[in-house]
Amino acid sequence: MGGTTPAIRSGADRRQETRPRGAVVAALMLAMALAALDATIVSTAVPQIVGDLGGFSVFSWLFSGYLLAVTVTLPVYGKLSDTFGRKPVLVTGAAVFLLGSLLCAGAWNMAALIAFRIVQGLGGGALQGTVQTLAADLYPLAERPKIQSRLSTVWAVSAVAGPGLGGVLAAYADWRWIFLINLPIGAAALWLIVRHLHEPGRQAPEDVAHARVDWAGALAVFACGGVLLTALVQGGVAWPWLSAPSLTLFGTGLALAGVVVVVERRAAQPIIPGWVWRRRTIAAVNLALGALGLLMVAPSVFLPTYAQSVLGLAPVAAGFVLSVWTLTWPVSAALSRHVYRRIGFRDTALLGIGLATLILCAFPLLPYPGSWWQPTLLMMLLGGALGLFQLPLIVGVQSTVGWSERGTTTASVLFCRQTGQTLGASLFGAVANGVLAARLGGAGDLDSVTRALDAGTAPEATRRAIAGAVHAVYLGAAVAAALAFLVLLLVAPRRFPVRDD
Repeated sequence: MGGTTPAIRSGADRRQETRPRGAVVAALMLAMALAALDATIVSTAVPQIVGDLGGFSVFSWLFSGYLLAVTVTLPVYGKLSDTFGRKPVLVTGAAVFLLGSLLCAGAWNMAALIAFRIVQGLGGGALQGTVQTLAADLYPLAERPKIQSRLSTVWAVSAVAGPGLGGVLAAYADWRWIFLINLPIGAAALWLIVRHLHEPGRQAPEDVAHARVDWAGALAVFACGGVLLTALVQGGVAWPWLSAPSLTLFGTGLALAGVVVVVERRAAQPIIPGWVWRRRTIAAVNLALGALGLLMVAPSVFLPTYAQSVLGLAPVAAGFVLSVWTLTWPVSAALSRHVYRRIGFRDTALLGIGLATLILCAFPLLPYPGSWWQPTLLMMLLGGALGLFQLPLIVGVQSTVGWSERGTTTASVLFCRQTGQTLGASLFGAVANGVLAARLGGAGDLDSVTRALDAGTAPEATRRAIAGAVHAVYLGAAVAAALAFLVLLLVAPRRFPVRDD
């Protein structure tokens, strides 16, 4: 990693560095809140945005464009943070995110808003990856669950508060405030980071000055990821899977993947180094958390439709059914340290994903139409199981590498999870639409059927078809969970090769 060697520090130096840690943790939580709120607050204001700017046919790119930018920049920011330090990357990412937020608030049409959302995503990739990396830098192994549980709590609070806050701002102020609200939060985070985050010396000044950044690799990764993720996001939505646009994008993406391999093999310090996949522990965690991203799509995307269409719940009540897993997840994650200290990281994750597989398999067994408490109970249990699964893997894999490799490792894990979510949205959307077409004689897809239900014109058979489609999606999620279980069982070492702090 090109001369990045941790400086030897005395005990007094270490104590001095930990004094502002509380302020830095507060800054990390605020920075994570920017990314977490963005995932929920924008969706509630879509009707007002479309009513003001138009562009209903392309509004989905408000989310897809942001997701693409976040995902493809994660590996780049991970490598940059290992080369130049976490602070400059986090400050730059937060500044870009806030610039994108300000531009979004001033957007004059839908095309401009989508472009500015991509700018936001370019900063969001730095926020997500660098915050997670700094969390491991700040705390020794025994204390890392504390900061990780706090970051999980930020996501939980944002999942509950984001839709309500977005609705209030859109209804009583203006939709532009959902972006302007980022400015004071981000400014507070930036002030705390600049003032209180002081990284210890890791490189000699001449090493930093001559550090090579693999810009060709970064561009190739960005292009390849952007093309392939666009094909996954838009396939089956904007055009059929086997249409010319879809095949062209997939073909171009595969060709660019070959370019990435060639460029990265020749690079002195590649953006995606080969050891990320050669080391069993990191490769297993990447694949397992990719499967986690895949299975998370089932509840987060399809459960609200099930709750409203099958159970007959109002949107607010349907949101509650979904949100309960964000309450049990951080609690379980915080308690997981007591488990993995006894049985290890891998076996704790196996316990969590094994329970998640059983819970996902139980969903199709729910009676029709059923009661609201039944899926709510399953979601509470699912959140607890996934807390046991995810946090031990993240803490464990971060503990197997030194400072100079931690940013790249963390970014690879988050990249795989984000890619899994993108793949899951496309795959499970195709599954749901296929089941609906089979049960309704080839008429309609999930979106059109849901609109008919909202209008009160859909018969009982349609509600049963939606229940069948969501059950099929949950079975698919159970398969993804089972694959994660097998990957950990067969690929991951039973004891992670943890390095001394």
